[in-house]
Amino acid sequence: MSAWTTVLLAAGAAYALKLAGYVVPAHLLEGPVVSRMVRLLPIALLAALVVVQAFVSPDRGLVVDARTAALGVAVVALLLRAPFIVVVVAAAATAAGLRAVGIG
Repeated sequence: MSAWTTVLLAAGAAYALKLAGYVVPAHLLEGPVVSRMVRLLPIALLAALVVVQAFVSPDRGLVVDARTAALGVAVVALLLRAPFIVVVVAAAATAAGLRAVGIG
């Protein structure tokens, strides 16, 4: 399959998915299961993104480095109910400090 075929198929699939959002009757989207899924889906997607960014190396291997330590610091800061800016600064400082001493 050529690159253009893949791009055109992906574009068609994206368009069909968007069209399905308008075609599906509203009563099917208002059920308790669907509303719970819609509420939890962004959390799952964000968690997947964080895991990929924290544990996957550029060559697609699993790695534990400064990013993992920074994630741990961020989790602890969130558990201590620190403000978001404190969480970000603490995690960035941890990663920068570990990289400065040659870890990660």
